[in-house]
Amino acid sequence: MGIVEYRSIVSTHSRGPNRRRADAVGSEWEVRGLARVLLLLAIASTIGCARQDWIDRTLVTENVTGAWSGSMAGSPFSPRVELELRQQGAKVTGVMKVPPTGTYSLGSGIPIEGNVAGDVFSFRDQRGVYSGELTVAGDDMVGQILGQYGKRPASLHRGSAGPPSDSATR
Repeated sequence: MGIVEYRSIVSTHSRGPNRRRADAVGSEWEVRGLARVLLLLAIASTIGCARQDWIDRTLVTENVTGAWSGSMAGSPFSPRVELELRQQGAKVTGVMKVPPTGTYSLGSGIPIEGNVAGDVFSFRDQRGVYSGELTVAGDDMVGQILGQYGKRPASLHRGSAGPPSDSATR
């Protein structure tokens, strides 16, 4: 039987004049450079996928200014809801009226703030009790409102458009 000689796949540092370096994949610098490039590509693609497109964030395609009324579905009853909204660009301010717990009549107005991105109107009140996300289609809005009655489907219709908003696009 002869002596079998094994070559290392891993880079070894030269220790003497007769020692040779065995490299199966390339020099250490080439491997490190490739690893850095792959890491940068992975980070860049993650950042690019995680963010919403800038056009979607800035495009305002709907105007929600006006008086809206409708209801939130669910049991034991479907409470009425009214919104008085004023839009300036993508920013929306206004008042939301809903019946207080245990009553069917609308209570006093609750100040709300929100924004419009594309055809989606999102809002929340200053106390953090109510929030919602509604899709706008002309004089109708449908979506969900989260509040004292839980998360409920909501449907609203605009009764009056009110004064024109400062929205640049419509």
